[in-house]
Amino acid sequence: MLTELKREAYEANLSLPRHGLVHLNFGNASALDRRRGIFAIKPSGVDYAELRPADMVLVDLHGQTVEGKLRPSSDTPTHAALYRGFAHAAGVVHTHSLYGTAFAQAGREIPALGTTHADFFHGPIPVTRGLTRQEIAGDYEVETGNVICATFASRDAEAIPAVLVKSHAPFVWGPSAAKAVENAVALELCAQLAYFTLQISSAKIVLDPHLHRRHFTRKHGPTAYYGQAK
Repeated sequence: MLTELKREAYEANLSLPRHGLVHLNFGNASALDRRRGIFAIKPSGVDYAELRPADMVLVDLHGQTVEGKLRPSSDTPTHAALYRGFAHAAGVVHTHSLYGTAFAQAGREIPALGTTHADFFHGPIPVTRGLTRQEIAGDYEVETGNVICATFASRDAEAIPAVLVKSHAPFVWGPSAAKAVENAVALELCAQLAYFTLQISSAKIVLDPHLHRRHFTRKHGPTAYYGQAK
């Protein structure tokens, strides 16, 4: 069932260690068939080197397993919450990438300091509030998804397809699993650049909003002209 969806999720998961975004068994990727309301996600705790397309678990938007012999990722309820909350998303990636996770642990957003950031994100990558004790003790993974969605109540989740969960790590999304992986790579690059920039300069750095907007709209939206026509 949904063989191509499983392969899309499988390929997205394998790309995470290849890009240095995960270590050990941390992290996961999923791919959504929005029409059917079913997504494929990495099984819990399975080593990336042992992963096969058939191992991907099919899950509905309420986090219930539809098909699969293995348990889905423990982060499945968070993926489901993001798919419910972000109608444009068809791929979600969760990493524990080094620099992105460092910003998350510090409870600090990744600031937009230059055009590399602006090429991918139309604003700083925000950090969520911390979960309450009740949320941690309850449906923790669901509440993690809820706090991410709440963070975007006044932000554009399509223009900034990434977030840092405070004290935890990054989650990113996109119109496909492959695009979500690309956004995860971009987040980590932007986190590294921000870290080193802030080490080099103690001055307050502000990216000109006009330059930010120009770089973002070159690649995104109806006026984009970067790359080749499809």
